[in-house]
Amino acid sequence: MSLTVPNELLDQAKAGEVDDAAFVACVRDSLPYAWSLISDLVGERERTGAEFTDNTVPPPDEAARGQLLRCLASDAMRGALERHFGVKLAFQNCHRVAVFDPAAVKAHAEFVTARSQILNQSPELVDC
Repeated sequence: MSLTVPNELLDQAKAGEVDDAAFVACVRDSLPYAWSLISDLVGERERTGAEFTDNTVPPPDEAARGQLLRCLASDAMRGALERHFGVKLAFQNCHRVAVFDPAAVKAHAEFVTARSQILNQSPELVDC
């Protein structure tokens, strides 16, 4: 299961639109590893002022890896986190999450190319 949805949020969804803040809280509570990694990257990017910052350390276990995959493969979750943090997210392999300043269009465009994906490959990442 991707998210542990509180009854109040489920009722909200059944009644109509879901509040973005409530959805973000659900993601935060359901996927703590993914939330922590992304929020730490956001903080690092803000501290350094860099166009982007990224994670190159594999998750500690399969559960953490699964959280990243579920979070970043979902357009709804990714979009909610981008709006919440005011960033653009990108993802390569099973763990390379990048947080971009929304104005860093060129850096983001380069990160998401086939070339960048290929250059990010290594034998250790084949089964990640």
